Amino acid sequence: MFETCAHRLLLLWGWPRRLVTFVAGALSALALAPVHAGPVLFLTLPVLVVLIDGAVVAGPRGVRRLRPAAATGWWFGFGYFFAGLHWVGLAFLAEGRSALVPLMPFAVAGLAAGLALFTALGTLIARLLWSDGPTRIFALAIGLGVSEWLRGHVLTGFPWNLLGQAVAFTDVTAQGASVVGIYGLTLAGIAVFAAPALLADARDHRPWPRRLTLALALLIAAADVGWGFYRLSGAAPVGEAVMADARIRIVQPNIDQAAKWSPEKKQEALDKLTSLSDRRTGPETLGAISFSEIVWPETALPFFLTEEPEALARIADLLSPGTILLTGAPRVEPADDLGDGGRRYYNSLFAIDDTGAIRAAYDKVHLVPFGEYMPFGALVRRLGIGELFRGIGGFSPGPRRNLIAIPGHPSFSVLICYEAIFPGEVLPESGRPDYLVNITNDGWFGRSSGPHQHLDAARMRAIEEGLPVVRAANTGISAIVDAYGRTVASLPLGEEGVLDGFVPSERPKTFFQHGQPTFLLAFNIFFILLALFGKRKRRTGS
Repeated sequence: MFETCAHRLLLLWGWPRRLVTFVAGALSALALAPVHAGPVLFLTLPVLVVLIDGAVVAGPRGVRRLRPAAATGWWFGFGYFFAGLHWVGLAFLAEGRSALVPLMPFAVAGLAAGLALFTALGTLIARLLWSDGPTRIFALAIGLGVSEWLRGHVLTGFPWNLLGQAVAFTDVTAQGASVVGIYGLTLAGIAVFAAPALLADARDHRPWPRRLTLALALLIAAADVGWGFYRLSGAAPVGEAVMADARIRIVQPNIDQAAKWSPEKKQEALDKLTSLSDRRTGPETLGAISFSEIVWPETALPFFLTEEPEALARIADLLSPGTILLTGAPRVEPADDLGDGGRRYYNSLFAIDDTGAIRAAYDKVHLVPFGEYMPFGALVRRLGIGELFRGIGGFSPGPRRNLIAIPGHPSFSVLICYEAIFPGEVLPESGRPDYLVNITNDGWFGRSSGPHQHLDAARMRAIEEGLPVVRAANTGISAIVDAYGRTVASLPLGEEGVLDGFVPSERPKTFFQHGQPTFLLAFNIFFILLALFGKRKRRTGS
């Protein structure tokens, strides 16, 4: 059966081939949050292997021989990103940007098409290492693994929905990220998920290479599962290992994005936030006085907090001695280099005490292109289309990620919005925090899969670093995640409410944190050697 299906795929050409490749990529997106159907890749990646087999057979000599494989990767990536990121278009409906609504389908397709260039590069690299033997699954793993790493680093990087997220469809299989990180899981996962393609080689007159390769793929999968069980076996039950002196309340105001920045709504927003913060939810919860930390979402206060002393006074009235409020708000400062009266704006988090004093602040370092700043802004203005993108951007990046340590409270590092999707970039250089605070506003994307994927990325950072994550989201999903990536508690998407609990305990430094580049580099070298060894063996006929 496998041989018959593979043969039919090999014979596909033209638009039927492109359609099958696109559909395989789109189905692969089911492996991502919120569906988490990771095993679907046991179907779609073998299809990709066979389609690349066909591209290799059909390819001419010279540089042109690489084009069919690259085209195959592009169509697969186009399907994957179109299905996985379709929700991005909903941002055009937010804040009443009617001028941009007609661009919505083109923007989604354009984003998917652009990101698919990385997948095309991945299959092109794989083609260079390709053979008709079983080790071609490692060639694919190297190619797509490298392209996924590049996607996370080229220009500003966009490591959203990395293929390694599919491996983390259970808490057990996700623990491998504590050793090799999400990029290592991507590499291993592609090899394992692609392995069923070798079942179509059953008539190969040299069965031992195929059997050994299948055994190695099975060993990689077993190592990941075994490590996951081992790591979780030493963990306390979910929610039991906590910092007893860090009782927190996360506020999810669920403020509509279209009204969020309306000047007449700013008082209403502050009223809602303070009311929720002081809500009594039971006999042991007497409002804000019961907590050591209260966390509000990204830009929860839609005004410049440092220019609103009345707002700081209200916050002081809300808090009791020893309680700290962490809130997102824009920050402004004079900028002499921008001319007379110039000002620079930041997307920030403020830590405020019971006197209304700002004890610490953090300015977002990794800004969202086309959201918080306009790439090639000068060129856009010269082309005369600046008015079309008016209101987009305007923020400046902060200088560095900093450790916030307030006496009497656990130290923390801040991740604002999509800063949580960047592996290995969440810790400050000044020291290791006790936990991570992720504040975000995913109201742009409604009740789509986007907020689920965003939370899933934050979960991976918890596993990689061995640190709990406290997450406050305007419209959801707010959550407390422990150092093993397990969700202790959460608030549903699109609901107003509060989430009370204790900050989970941190873990010692993970293998990932100790030797982040080393383990990943060793993994890559091992896979490259396997692919080259298989290619050499097929050439010599041994």
